Amino acid sequence: MIEQTLTVVSIDGATAHLEAQQKKACEGCNGRCGSQVFGKLFGTAKKTFPYQFETVVAVGQKVTLALDDSHMVKHAFAVYMLPLVLGLVFSLIAAEFFSAPEWLQIIAAISGGFTGFAVAKSRVKSLKHDIKVIKIHPISLPLTQIDGD
Repeated sequence: MIEQTLTVVSIDGATAHLEAQQKKACEGCNGRCGSQVFGKLFGTAKKTFPYQFETVVAVGQKVTLALDDSHMVKHAFAVYMLPLVLGLVFSLIAAEFFSAPEWLQIIAAISGGFTGFAVAKSRVKSLKHDIKVIKIHPISLPLTQIDGD
């Protein structure tokens, strides 16, 4: 299970919009690695995640959600491997069965890649996420100094 703590940023009826706190890629190299460079370039946009809760939550409240790992493997296979495999299969079919020239094999590989992308896109939409609420954190009150302490 992959767990993430999110913050409720807005509520729209029964749906709460959650936002994750951005994590730095790493702090060991002080910004000299590729992860931090790309994080600085592309990591500025904050995205919200809509989720319908059975209990009432408030803006500013923190919620811990969990996602099943097996779904991530299915998504990764569909998105990364399917276009590659179909591109290779289409080019091999064009070469072996149709004895196509090289330029047609390249076009067959490209069309196989696009076909794999289209299949992966439709397959990822059909996969359901099994997201579970692990904990709804209580709203913390700000600490104030009490006279006499």
